[in-house]
Amino acid sequence: MAMQKKSIIVKFEGESEQVVGYTKKIVGLIRARYIVPIIDELNLEANPRSSKEGAVTDAIQDTLLTSKELFPFMSKGILLAASQYEWLERNRIKLTTNNPDIEGILDGGHNTLAIGIYILKKALDFHNEKMSQKAKTWDEFKSSWIKNRKYIETYIETVQKDSSNTDLDFYIPVELLVPKDMEDPNVVLEFNNHLLDICAARNNNVQLQLSAKANQRGYFDTLQNLMKDKAPQIYSRIEWKTNNGGDIKVQNIVTLAWIPLGLIDKVRDDSDSDRFIEPVAPNKLYSGKGACLKQFEKLMSSPDVTIETDDNYKRELCNDQIESALEIAVRIPELYDYIFSNFPSLYNKAGGSYGRISAVKSLNKNKSIKHTPFYKNSMATYKRDGSLDDPGTLSPEGFIMPLVYGLQALMEKRDVNGVTKIVWTQEPMKFLEDNLEHIVVDYSGILSLCDYDPQKVGKAQQSYKQALSSFKMAAAGML
Repeated sequence: MAMQKKSIIVKFEGESEQVVGYTKKIVGLIRARYIVPIIDELNLEANPRSSKEGAVTDAIQDTLLTSKELFPFMSKGILLAASQYEWLERNRIKLTTNNPDIEGILDGGHNTLAIGIYILKKALDFHNEKMSQKAKTWDEFKSSWIKNRKYIETYIETVQKDSSNTDLDFYIPVELLVPKDMEDPNVVLEFNNHLLDICAARNNNVQLQLSAKANQRGYFDTLQNLMKDKAPQIYSRIEWKTNNGGDIKVQNIVTLAWIPLGLIDKVRDDSDSDRFIEPVAPNKLYSGKGACLKQFEKLMSSPDVTIETDDNYKRELCNDQIESALEIAVRIPELYDYIFSNFPSLYNKAGGSYGRISAVKSLNKNKSIKHTPFYKNSMATYKRDGSLDDPGTLSPEGFIMPLVYGLQALMEKRDVNGVTKIVWTQEPMKFLEDNLEHIVVDYSGILSLCDYDPQKVGKAQQSYKQALSSFKMAAAGML
């Protein structure tokens, strides 16, 4: 599918050029009023983090209101990239982006957001209008920008005609990356291939999250599509891109995906065909979510797993086993919630006193109605008259994660029409409904062995071995 080209014209002042390798960098200043077409046409697809309002944008706007003449010295500005450019008269440059996933605003999203809000507020004030609601994220701001574009247009025209109005005369530092030679297709290809690494490196000043880079390369695409199709209730609540909203971190979903991914055939390391990528250790599901995400990126980088595409420089999944494992992973948050919701009562039924465990007591000090982690299902029970009977009991993750890992006992590699896939051996929810009570009886002793400390339970390899064994015994009809 061909990408939609976008063209803008920007006017540089005091520009200079540097050429290294396949890349030319044009460094200069742009007056604020000339950033309008950048905001109009470009978004933050190429920026690993989606900008949002906060202390950073507040500080930028304070500078613009009190000492905007110092802004080019106080900010590193905006980093742009375009695969096509053309010098025009009067120091103007026509930029054409062919692929928004890697071209456009690579760095400086918070600067762009803060300046955009500043311009929007000035335009609305000029027309005695107010913003209908505060724009907290880039998407919310862009929606308000488009809605009020006519006010911005007339305000800009007025400012340009009024030499005494200096609101938009301040300078913005801008770096523009373009291919050294646009006529050489190999140079353009190498330029584009390097943009993601440049973007990631330039964003490291705020510790660019690994999830952002993985999302940028397309490593979450299959999981996203499966979630959107099969688990829409939580799909929109997952923060696939850093700062893009969502109360469920993508690394929590990726961590659970390692339960079925632990069964796949080994694949080669991207950097050395004699080395293979190992699955994460079970206890890392609790104690090393960052390691799970890092290993997932490594897995998806393997030439046995993904291939580069010609049109958008992302990588595309080409491994049937991993695709089937990710399809299984989509079900796990639902199963996690079931175990989470039922474990307290089943533990008590097995002879324990769950509410007296210190970690449980501490977690449940707030007596408001409790909800499950992923689907936010209420855990409350009610009396016949409709009054609240029990608000539900939250569980420390360290107690629950080994049981969730035990679901691996219900998965296997199997030939499906000539293709090896990871499949469920039986319907997992039905299995839990029939067997979780017996599994909890067999598993619950691990809590006392670990002094009822969720940290110890969650980090102990024995907890995962015990849970997996309990699931296997239940599946074999031995519990």
